[in-house]
Amino acid sequence: MPQAVDSVIQQISAVVLGKEKQIRLAVACLLARGHLLIEDVPGVGKTTLAHALAISLGLDFKRVQFTSDLLPTDILGVSILDRESGEFRFHPGPIFAQVILADEVNRATPKTQSALLEAMAERQVTVEGETRPLPQPFFVIATQNPSHQVGTFQLPESQLDRFLMRITLGYPDRSAERALLEGADRRDLIANLQPRMRSDQLASLQRRVGTVHVSSPLLDYVQALIDYSRRSPDFVAGLSPRAGLALLASARAWALMEGREQVLPEDVQTVLHGVIGHRLQAASELVRNSSELSHKLLADVPVP
Repeated sequence: MPQAVDSVIQQISAVVLGKEKQIRLAVACLLARGHLLIEDVPGVGKTTLAHALAISLGLDFKRVQFTSDLLPTDILGVSILDRESGEFRFHPGPIFAQVILADEVNRATPKTQSALLEAMAERQVTVEGETRPLPQPFFVIATQNPSHQVGTFQLPESQLDRFLMRITLGYPDRSAERALLEGADRRDLIANLQPRMRSDQLASLQRRVGTVHVSSPLLDYVQALIDYSRRSPDFVAGLSPRAGLALLASARAWALMEGREQVLPEDVQTVLHGVIGHRLQAASELVRNSSELSHKLLADVPVP
């Protein structure tokens, strides 16, 4: 694993205790140039993880607290009349940062949620008829509460598909929770974090992800997984070509983090749930846990 990546993971693991796999998946998502969705109940460390990621990567970031009264202009920006010049001047919103922390994104209305679509897909925004590029690199790290909770608006499929990966944290195990109870306040730890990676290092690692070798049999395996999801009656709809590309990019990033220049089937299997958990929907109402769908897909599709 590149030393800078190892340093980032170690620093975040000292703040978010007992969640090394989720942290590694989050880092892999960003190395693959993807956007990250962190979903779980309140109080398990979603915002803490997002903050620690942004700071450890050494990038300029802005936090937007999504609420029901938030407007698209609060995110994108707005033109305001300059009394001295008599001209309208554009005041950019928080979207013009390298990392956007969209906290509790599903508490905003669908109209406001849609303000992120163009930014996430094309790394640009169109405001008042003018298209403006966003800084590079550009990541959206969003947190959301379960959709059954009061005051939430379910994210549409089109926006969910913009996230390369979705992860959940869950409750800490007993030893991690004891260390959490005995340790320092997480806010104090966040305030003392230092960047562990430069932007040029991040850009270099992202380029390396694209060069990780993928063999023909490995591509056969990825295609078999996608094809099975489309043919199986267990799913409402199969995985899209974008999902297949996301799976491949995530597996490449994971292989690089493992110190390899070639993707193995184990890499695909490790990142599979994070990539497809928010994209596949069970045909049966009896299946409510998305991890069951991932396990079934892996069980039913043999490695070539």
